[in-house]
Amino acid sequence: MTFDRSLKIAPSILSADFADFGREIRAIEAQGADWVHVDVMDGHFVPNLTFGPPAVKAFRPHVKTVMDVHLMISPVDAYIDAYADAGADILTAHIEAGPHIHRTLQAIRAAGMKAGVALNPGTPADAVADLMDLADMVLVMTVNPGFGGQKFIDMTAKIRRVRELIGDRDIHIQVDGGVDPVTAPLVVEAGADVLVAGSAVFRGGSVDNADVYGTNMAAIRKSVTG
Repeated sequence: MTFDRSLKIAPSILSADFADFGREIRAIEAQGADWVHVDVMDGHFVPNLTFGPPAVKAFRPHVKTVMDVHLMISPVDAYIDAYADAGADILTAHIEAGPHIHRTLQAIRAAGMKAGVALNPGTPADAVADLMDLADMVLVMTVNPGFGGQKFIDMTAKIRRVRELIGDRDIHIQVDGGVDPVTAPLVVEAGADVLVAGSAVFRGGSVDNADVYGTNMAAIRKSVTG
């Protein structure tokens, strides 16, 4: 993966048809998705249960862009190698998920993946101030993690602060939660360059009517670029 700060849309397949993930992934990529976002939840760190390493490994052959795996689990370290083996390009762990985030980010990179660190809405930006040389991406949650389709929480001040902390380093700022054509311009103006969108991409479409996915992504892009 070469770094660039151009706008990227990463549809969350949490909003896809669970019975048809392969076709759904191919459809969103064909319609212009830059990355494919995979939300891993354990029913412990967050109140929901989704995918494990075998499912992520099954998704991998269908992903031709970037497989962006967001771990909403605790603990993380014991599963890093499994997600590396599953083919994750980027693996993001929550700073709140364990006491040794430096070790976690080091282990993610050592396993050959890009390392992301996520911040819940209640965690301040400065919590990642000492992680800038270990992270390839900072994920600012704009909902409390655990469910799709939640209402956006305004974290623009936090995003601006993260952008200040990054300085001239090659680190992405990703935003996840309630991203749509109304909220996308706010977070991009604050400094975000990777937008995770679930229902805003998949709403109204299907694998047999995938043009809707493209229309929805185009609406998000247009809201940002004008």
